[in-house]
Parts: sequence; C-alpha cells; structure tokens
Amino acid sequence: MATGTNIRTYFDGTWHDGDVSVIRAADHGAWLGSNVFDGARFVNGLAPDLDKHCARVNRSAEALMLAPHLSTQQIVEIVHEGLQAYPDDAAVYIRPMYWGVACGMSAIVPGEGTPGFAVSLEEIPMPPVDHAVRVTTTRFRRPVLEDAVVNAKAACLYPNNARMLVEARSRGFQNALVADAMGNLAESATANVFLVKDGEVFTPIPNGTFLAGITRARHIETLRADGVKVHETVLTFDDVRAADEVFLSGNMTKVTPITAFDDTTYEIGPVTRRTRDLYWDWAASV
Repeated sequence: MATGTNIRTYFDGTWHDGDVSVIRAADHGAWLGSNVFDGARFVNGLAPDLDKHCARVNRSAEALMLAPHLSTQQIVEIVHEGLQAYPDDAAVYIRPMYWGVACGMSAIVPGEGTPGFAVSLEEIPMPPVDHAVRVTTTRFRRPVLEDAVVNAKAACLYPNNARMLVEARSRGFQNALVADAMGNLAESATANVFLVKDGEVFTPIPNGTFLAGITRARHIETLRADGVKVHETVLTFDDVRAADEVFLSGNMTKVTPITAFDDTTYEIGPVTRRTRDLYWDWAASV
C-alpha cells in the first residue's frame, strides 16, 4: 500500500508512472516470503549513502538465497534515472527490491534463477524538525540469526515489528523500544536508537539481533568527527530512563527525537539537534 504520492516504478527494464503490478501469485516471494528491500532518501537534490543502500539490498538478497543480478552501480544508475522526473526540492523515498520468482529443490527454497527486481520511488515528505515520538516497551523481542534472517532487510521480519507498533499504539504511544533475546535494549520497532548522557552518546552494540543501519553508522562517524564520544555497548532499559536525551535513527526521517519513555520525559536536546545538523552538513558536502 502506498504511503506517499507521485509514485514511479522501475520494472522489466524500464520506468513506469504509477504503482504498477510487479509480482505474480505463483512467485516465490508472493507466497513464501522471499522479499527483500532497502530504503534510501532523495531530499533537496541529495541522495545520501545511496550506494550503500543499493549494496545492502544485494547482500539482503543473498541472505535469503536469492541471486542478485544487478551490481550496486547499476542500481544506483537506475535510481538516478528515475529521480530525474522529480524536482530537486522533492522528498522521495527510494526502495530497490528483489523477490524470488521460482522454487528450487522444494517449494520452500527459492530457485537459483534470476529473481524479480523493481525500484519504487514515492514522494514522502520529511517530518518537521520538531517532530518527536513517545515510546513504551513491548513484549515482542528481536529474533536471533538461528531463528530468522536478521542479517537482511527482509519483508518477512516486519510482521514482528508491526506487532510491536500495534501494542505500543494500543497504549497511547507512537513506537516501542525493543529488547534483544537477552533482554537488553536492541532498537525501536522501526529504527535504531541512541542515548545521550552527560554529553556522550551511547547506542546498542550490534549483536546479530537487529540491523545496524546505514544512517546509524553515518551518525556515529559524523559525531565522532565532531569530537563527541560515541559508545557502542550493551544497554538496558534503565539506561534509557537515566538518559538526558534519546533519539531514533533511520533512513526515513534520519533523526527522530524521543520525548517520553513511559513515564520518563526528555527535552529535545542539543546533541539530538546537532546530530541532525551534522548529518545534513555531511550530505551537502559529498
């Protein structure tokens, strides 16, 4: 289902206007879940880290036993071709995706042939700078590699995230902070999470239960270059409650401040604002 407007779709070697059909009922991805995607952004003429997102969709495909047939550079070129139809001041969400078409050794395993491929471009505005969310906990946890393909940005992982969001919203919150299998802080239902305490930044260390995002890595790099101490470490929910600032990091919105975790409240602080400024300063410089 579309969430924005002015959609364009790349499929079968050409660009189409609108949200065209790309998948068939008997495709492996339609009924057995071998769908992977990535998400990048085009904002004010900039497409930060587009190459990294296109490289990751190929890695995600491989994790689901698909054989990606386009190079990172080819996907980048396809995206840039599609973006030419949008004005420079448009805010566009960029989704390259693969899915299994045929079955392999059994009906469960994807076939070894060429998977389906498409790119969806969709105008979705960036949120206002003062947009913030309130979060709670959830009984649902992040899986581990032995249980699920957590090393991929795979569609089959998202029903679990949906359960988290529905539970949080039923209690009057917009998002949830999620535990890993050991009960430590992993991320939110939609994005990676950062804490600020006494001017230093803390984020959960990647432990194979959540996707350590491209935007997350960019924030770590730009903050450290700015002289801020950033710690990747094991964190608990008590660490969240003791933090001075908390914010989410994801490609869709880049930085989303958190103003409440259950009964604990936070201001949108200087490090959160600085993280956003550093990101866009870096994006404009490359």
